[in-house]
Amino acid sequence: MRVATDIGGTFTDLVCLEVDEKTGKPTGVKVAKSDTTPSNFEQGILDTIKKGNIQLNDIAFFAHGTTVVINALTERKGAKTALITTKGFRDVLEIARCNRPDLFNFNFVKQKPFVSRHLRFEVEERLNYKGEVLKELSIANLKAIIEACKEEKIETIAICLLHAYKNPTHEIELIQEIKKINPSIALIASHQVTREWREYERTSSTVLSGYVLPIAKKYLNNLEDKLYKQGLKNKPYIMQSNGGITTINDVKENPITMVESGPASGVFGAIALGKTINKKDVIVLDIGGTTAKCALVENGQVKITTNYKIEHSKTEAGYPIQTPVIDIVEIGNGGGSIAWIDKGGKMHVGPKSAGAMPGPAAYGRGGNNLTTTDANIILGRIHDDYFLGGELKPDYYSIEEAAASLCQQLKGTKEDIAKGILRIANANMINALKLISVNKGYDPRDFTMIVIGGGGAMHGADLARELQIPELIIPPHAGVFSAFGMLMSDIRRDYIRTNVITLEDNTKQTIQSVFTEMVVEATANFKNDGYQKEEIKFTYYADLRYTGQEHYVKVLLSNFSNETPLENIINHFHEEHKKHYSFELTVAVELVNFHLVAEVEVDKPDFPQLIKEGKKVEAAIFDTKEVDFDDLGKHKTPFYHRSLLEPEMTFNGPAIIAENATTTVVSPLHTVTVDNYGNLILTLQNG
Repeated sequence: MRVATDIGGTFTDLVCLEVDEKTGKPTGVKVAKSDTTPSNFEQGILDTIKKGNIQLNDIAFFAHGTTVVINALTERKGAKTALITTKGFRDVLEIARCNRPDLFNFNFVKQKPFVSRHLRFEVEERLNYKGEVLKELSIANLKAIIEACKEEKIETIAICLLHAYKNPTHEIELIQEIKKINPSIALIASHQVTREWREYERTSSTVLSGYVLPIAKKYLNNLEDKLYKQGLKNKPYIMQSNGGITTINDVKENPITMVESGPASGVFGAIALGKTINKKDVIVLDIGGTTAKCALVENGQVKITTNYKIEHSKTEAGYPIQTPVIDIVEIGNGGGSIAWIDKGGKMHVGPKSAGAMPGPAAYGRGGNNLTTTDANIILGRIHDDYFLGGELKPDYYSIEEAAASLCQQLKGTKEDIAKGILRIANANMINALKLISVNKGYDPRDFTMIVIGGGGAMHGADLARELQIPELIIPPHAGVFSAFGMLMSDIRRDYIRTNVITLEDNTKQTIQSVFTEMVVEATANFKNDGYQKEEIKFTYYADLRYTGQEHYVKVLLSNFSNETPLENIINHFHEEHKKHYSFELTVAVELVNFHLVAEVEVDKPDFPQLIKEGKKVEAAIFDTKEVDFDDLGKHKTPFYHRSLLEPEMTFNGPAIIAENATTTVVSPLHTVTVDNYGNLILTLQNG
């Protein structure tokens, strides 16, 4: 039995894949969903396991994705943190970058640093950009710093010294000296978080990882303890932002790698599905209760970036986190997103969400704001028997109450308001989808869209129609697919080092030497968790740029070895640069960052196939009701049990396909085909 759980902003999801021990083939799938419990996240996991009637001692593999890190950051519920840095650099966090997004706003106010100035301390030391020691580390004032931290009740000390990405000697020495003075305080140094340059980004990343360090350790320790006490025999794995899983011990050392834990798993699940059904170019859209996330996959690969920020918007610069993260766009639009009217009388949807408590008005738990979910109920798109997995009937009285204010202000019926809410929500998601496709030179019409999450199948058809995407796929158990994706992930660790060199014949040895050092480091880290070098697969990348440029292009170094001609690498870079920016130059090429991906393959189950019993598609219809499809009009619409659909069944929209974790809305313009794996494939009828 293989189990994965995913904590979202609103719900905690579980997928259990029952596997035949002899053949290794999947024999059944269980899914469960329960409310996320923000004050005690691990309880939400245990509730979901109980709800799924799963015995922990039967589980052979357990993976988990969590929002504990991102929630601690956005809600400012982390540990009180201090920073120790090189003399003269305590204000790096305050100065930040000058390339603010809202350049002409004279009322612009910088976001407050996570560490106040009086908690930012300096020590005397200095390295040059090559990592050579110019001035030895002085610890003359270290006792005074630790005493000040004790008085301020500091829980974590973050250490970020100048050029430590190149040579961490002084950071290591500083950690050792602090432990002698106060062995109980939590410590994290920049070289443990990132070995990539850019002082502000390194400092920010180290501080934010330190900020969540105690809460993440406590959470992971509690989770591990409770799982073992209730019968789990094998070590659990944690989903990271880079799309790979890792051990709890590894992630406790640098918890910031979990910052986008959940969204990453959904994307990698879609990649695994795409490989199975031969769809390598896909756009993945994951709509949950609070947010919508999207990513573009080209030739079965998704981009990994370290240019990640939290709380970045049109008016806010955000906080950079220099950790490998899947290149996704995330917006505050989900099933619980609240509709509201600004001072100018304009309606908006999100980013504020009703969450699980009180939730949408339809939950009847005291929510008095109309949400995207309520709008779909008003238009007849969610069947009463399948609302919230069939556990709850929509509270229509509460919906009427929540809609009254909006109807009065906008002088419309609740149906008009509902259509407006869905149009705005869809427009927000269209903009996000364009950011990952059109804005980066990709034509959405060349891709298949895979929609997942509780709300993905509700909005997918409208979004695909707007972007003229020819094919839309809704996988089985789409509502909990992010959890399913964890079962398809390998153990992965990314190692990135900045070492700027010009690509010339005499630098070939340097390139080989740096990668060899990184392989040794990766091998040692995996060995600590019980894995041998023979089990590790290494993939080599380089961040390259033309001399004089500021930013770079990541290039895969296929089958890199000492015999790989530099000319091949340079030519590959020219091709990638032209693809991204439509031109190439004849100047020298520089290598900025070495990027090594180390992976240990985990036994992954096949996607289960449906058994064809020869039923007629009409047997899956359980109701017919009028549904409002906005500009396509109102239609008498059949409602289908998804569980009764079989391979090779096909039918035209309009249709509503209901299952416990989500509902698929099929517009009157679409045709549905069911494939051997139970995927719903929607295509335009005239396409």
